[in-house]
Amino acid sequence: MTTEVLNRGAMPAWKAGLIALALVVAASLIGAAATMPAIPTWYAGLNKPSFNPPNWLFGPVWTALYAMMAYAFYRVLRAPATTPGRGAAIAAFVAQIVLNALWSVAFFGLKSPALGLLVIAALWLAIAATIAAFRRVDGVAAWLLAPYLAWVSFAAILNAAIWRLN
Repeated sequence: MTTEVLNRGAMPAWKAGLIALALVVAASLIGAAATMPAIPTWYAGLNKPSFNPPNWLFGPVWTALYAMMAYAFYRVLRAPATTPGRGAAIAAFVAQIVLNALWSVAFFGLKSPALGLLVIAALWLAIAATIAAFRRVDGVAAWLLAPYLAWVSFAAILNAAIWRLN
């Protein structure tokens, strides 16, 4: 089969790329806007557990995770519209990326580790659901989200520890 036949009914690459990037970049910008002002002030004054990573590590980690998220979503968007589960996978991704941005607003913007813990629990479930939905559409896309789930698992433990210590 030719690539043209395989991609029949698929969203054009430029459109899928634009949508994937726009959604992920929007979430990252919302997160950064909520996070950056709180780091040198409120966050600096919190008691943190011994396993809290240095602040400089978060930027590179999130940049890599957002790049993998965008590429995974791009792959799902490029799947033919008739692919079983594609719509559910798209909906799951949108839900988790909204929760991703909401966590930064809750934890840093509202300065609430307790609310952050509630949001990150929902985010973890949404990421797991997204991975399961992506697996039905594109196995590579699902695997691209595995490091994200691992990092959010760690972040949830860190969030819980910060809540407990403060």
